[in-house]
This record gives sequence, C-alpha cells and structure tokens, in this order.
Amino acid sequence: MAAEGREDKLTERAQHLLRALIESYIRDGQPVGSRSLSRESGLQLSSATIRNVMADLEELGFVASPHTSAGRIPTDKGYRFFVDTLLQVQPVEEAAAAEIRRQLEGRQLEAGRDSSKELIATVSQLLSSVTRLAGVVTLPRAAEASITQVEFVGLSENRVLVVLVFGEREVQNRIIQLERYYSPDELKRASNFLNEQFRGRSLAQVRQEILRQLSETRAHMNQVMLDAISMAQHVFEAGASGDDRLEYVIKGETNLMGVAELSSVEKLRRLFEAFNEKRDFLHLLDQSLRAEGVQIFIGHESGYQILDDCSVVTAPYGSSDSVVGVLGVIGPTRMAYERVIPIVDMTAKLLGAALNSRR
Repeated sequence: MAAEGREDKLTERAQHLLRALIESYIRDGQPVGSRSLSRESGLQLSSATIRNVMADLEELGFVASPHTSAGRIPTDKGYRFFVDTLLQVQPVEEAAAAEIRRQLEGRQLEAGRDSSKELIATVSQLLSSVTRLAGVVTLPRAAEASITQVEFVGLSENRVLVVLVFGEREVQNRIIQLERYYSPDELKRASNFLNEQFRGRSLAQVRQEILRQLSETRAHMNQVMLDAISMAQHVFEAGASGDDRLEYVIKGETNLMGVAELSSVEKLRRLFEAFNEKRDFLHLLDQSLRAEGVQIFIGHESGYQILDDCSVVTAPYGSSDSVVGVLGVIGPTRMAYERVIPIVDMTAKLLGAALNSRR
C-alpha cells in the first residue's frame, strides 16, 4: 500500500482498520495497539501485518503515535477521511428524538408568551443535554425577517426612538439622531408612510428601496415623503454596520470539563473566554449559515488555534422561505460523530418547523 501512497487509493483492508481504530479511540480515549486492533477489526490478520498497515497510515498522516504509547491515535486528517468516507451514521435514538420533539412542540404551544430568544436558549440546552457536549444556537437574523411595523417616538435633543417589529413578535429598538426637531404629528405621518412602503419587506430589501428612492429626483416628493425617507436612511443605515451580525446562545460548556483532551485548566480557560468573547465562533457560524446541510469542522479546519482539539458540527435552520440561523454542538475531535450528526440535523429541521408555526 505504501507504493500506492495515495489516500484516495486506501485498500479496503486499510480503510477497515482505520475505521476500527477511530471507533475504538472515540469510545475509549486510549491509543490503539496492534493486538487490540486485531480484536476490534474482526480481521484474521497477524500483528505484523497490522503494524505494516498502521505504518502506512501514519506515513499518509491519518494516524499518529503519541510518545508515551506504542498505540496510535487518529489525526484531524484521519477523522476527516472517517467522517467523509467511512462513517455509518446512526438513526437518532428513540428516547433522544422523543425528547427533542417534546421540548420543541411544547415551545410551539407556548408561542404566545415565549420569545424566540427563550426558544433558542431551550434548543441550545437541549442539544447540550442530548449530546453531552456544548450546544450553540444563533438567534434568528432580523435581516431575513419581514418588517411588519415601524413606529417613531420623540425624545430630547432631536433624538427619536425607533421601534421595529419583525414578523409577529420580534421587536428591535434603536435611537437615531436627527438634524432637527420633529413634532409627534410629523413622526406619525412618517411612520404611516414607511409602514405603507416597507411592510412585508426584509431589511436588505428596505435598504435597496431607500437607495433607489434617494437616487431618484426629489421634485415629485412631498415633505412627508422626504422626512420619512430621511428617517428611514438613519434607521436602516445604522443596522447595516453591526446590528445584523450573528448573536448566539451557548449552553453546556461545563460538559467539556470532563473531556481528557481539554482537561488542562489553561486550555479550558482560553476556550471559555473564546465562548464569552464570541468573535472566533462568529465567522465559523456565518460560514455554516451560507452552507447547505450539516457542516463539520474538525480540529485545525476551523482556522482558530483555540479549537485545534475540538470539532464543531453545525446545521442551518430556517423559515419556509429562507435560512435564518445556525445551530450545532462543540466537543472534542474524539466525539461520536455517527450519533451527533443526525441529532444536529434533526434538531435544525424541528427548530425551523417550530419557528414556522409561529408565523
């Protein structure tokens, strides 16, 4: 096999042994030696033959030998080949599936008094408890939701409180600074005009329409229209720079404290700081938001050193017409992928259904 020397030409025997090694290491967390691999694989092979195959796999970068052991452990590359080629995904266990459905259906029934943020927190905790890893769920992006109402409330010093309602229940408040004082009647007329113009459109569509109207000649616009478009420019340009960025809820970080690969106090401290600061995860989650189906980032694939010993499994969730968020789990690279992947996939579909039921 060394002569073949290519990962896309791994022999069937090599693939079988690699799968057995990874499954054993995921289960037990111990480097796998030739003797135990012979038992695990069920193949009638001598220890010498297995050692030769392992040497080839190590040369190709699929496994590595820790200095403290004669056995071998998977590398990120080995896990990637396992997930892409060898993994046999299992159906979600009946008890776990029932619990996920029960929790989300319960939240649908409570939709009248339950905010999306509470639903997201529930799903994050649910993912954590079912997988025994850290669960992460982004809040639905307002940028994808339709605006149903705009209201202006005058404040002091030419400031105005803007109340934006998305869908039926999501409310955002923003304060804008205007060049002059606007009376309550002027504010009401402006909000009436904008509600007529923009109701049912997303933020992206509203911004596009504002730019279009601003580029047209203003000769045919009356003062109400001019005032309203001027205010809308302040409101929606403010959101363009930062208010649309992803926000997420993470639960179950303490589950990672029992993972051997993450057990050093310094490593956990840095990982928890990254969870709190959020910056390293936002790019990762944003990639998942634009992708289709389950995404798996193994070790260094995330591009963030703090996650070198972790894997992140994500899936986008959405309404009937668009993707509005992403959910997933964070755990060690030594995670039970065959179990975690279908749980993440199923939860994303059920969360999308729960959000659709609220419309």
